[in-house]
Amino acid sequence: MRLFLDTADIEEIREINRWGVLSGVTTNPSLVAREGQDPDIVWKEILETVPGDISLETTATEADAMYEQGLELAQKAPNAVVKVPMTAEGLACGKRLVGDDIKINVTLVFSPAQAILAAEIGAYIVSPFLGRLDDVASDGMGMLRVITEIYEVQGYDTNVLAASLRSPMHVVESALAGADIATMPFDVFAKLVKHPLTDLGLERFLADWQTLQNDLKGEA
Repeated sequence: MRLFLDTADIEEIREINRWGVLSGVTTNPSLVAREGQDPDIVWKEILETVPGDISLETTATEADAMYEQGLELAQKAPNAVVKVPMTAEGLACGKRLVGDDIKINVTLVFSPAQAILAAEIGAYIVSPFLGRLDDVASDGMGMLRVITEIYEVQGYDTNVLAASLRSPMHVVESALAGADIATMPFDVFAKLVKHPLTDLGLERFLADWQTLQNDLKGEA
């Protein structure tokens, strides 16, 4: 399962990319707006920093305008993936973009039925939102399991991206459910590396090593 960062903050991206485990980035209009800069500048920095898939989202709501916007986004870099919404207009636009050999990410998916539609238009990525379903007392992880099972049974090539992940366990359970990609905010990504027993073990190893060094100095 590939690990993506869900942010438009270049410093967060640089930090996780430094670890050597970052495979891509997902952005959306809200994340880009939060940076308070020209979107083209934000996208350019991200596209140049991470060589993997970078999702850039359309903001038009009508298929033709969305398609033109998608063409512009796709031309920004070879690793740009155009995000379109799971709407009738988004599907119509997405189908045209796929026909132009442009990779698309169908976003805001909240049901297996919608995931089937995304696969049928040849989407490169489908993004079911787990956490937002959990917020309204629905089973987000259950939806993900059904989607991955349907895709396996039907032989769909579309990558399933588990989105709206709120905790490390969301990431682990997404991997168990067969997600191809998991995208998460910086704070969740940072928690993946943390464990109190790791910190305690390292502290003890270093203390023992320092004791040995002190003993050797005393014998010299």
